[in-house]
Amino acid sequence: MRVAAGQFTAGKDPAANLEAITGLMEQAAAGEAELLLLPELSLYGSPESAAVLASVAEGLDGPFVSSIAAVSKKLGLPVVVGTIEANPGGLPYNTLVAVDADGNIAGTYRKIHLYDAFGYRESEGIAPGDISDPFLLKFGDLRLGAFTCYDLRFPESARRLIDAGANVVLIPAMWVPGPGKEDHWNTLIRARAIENTAYVVAANQTAPLGTGYSMIVDPAGVVLANAGEAPGVIFANVAPERLQSVRQRVPSLANRRFTVVPLDVPRS
Repeated sequence: MRVAAGQFTAGKDPAANLEAITGLMEQAAAGEAELLLLPELSLYGSPESAAVLASVAEGLDGPFVSSIAAVSKKLGLPVVVGTIEANPGGLPYNTLVAVDADGNIAGTYRKIHLYDAFGYRESEGIAPGDISDPFLLKFGDLRLGAFTCYDLRFPESARRLIDAGANVVLIPAMWVPGPGKEDHWNTLIRARAIENTAYVVAANQTAPLGTGYSMIVDPAGVVLANAGEAPGVIFANVAPERLQSVRQRVPSLANRRFTVVPLDVPRS
């Protein structure tokens, strides 16, 4: 399977963001990608307080997701993208939407670990998602699971997907710049790949909101593609044979003696 990760900087104009996303989708299709991963918060990007997000949130049948779905159908390109999902009962969700090649929504993930760190409080404007059974995208022998940005700092997030059958982990992000942040991004992505003997595909926003450096990493932690700092699309082939080879040589999943159990913590 040929996968792609696209990176750009989302701004406050959803129409302009859609234009940039369409360009990335066209690049991915021209490069014969079978799936494109796009960043977290691709609908709207801003350094403002998370409290502003409720005013721009949309339903999953709104213009943002619908427009991407139309392009997916036109290009025959499945896409996973981050949006802000309106929640009639409260604060909106930071949601990933998977759209298939026919333009249909194949699954969603609502961010569980909110970014209340480094002086920012995502919980001021976003509701945490429920801990439910993860959805998996299926491509032959490959099973793709997903989580969002700050979830990367919690290894249980990835291990839970692996326990559900995933062998590829998708990570859309807006990884905010700061001291040591770029190093954290690189290290944690490779760690999640190595400890789970799984492919990791990570799509980040570029400066000024994100650090860039979207990556595709193989099950042994080898970086197959790195986007650097500029907007654009990277590609790599994800091979079940490579998964099998690494897992036979390093059977850490078979040797493990602990499981992942959700904490009984009330939602904020």
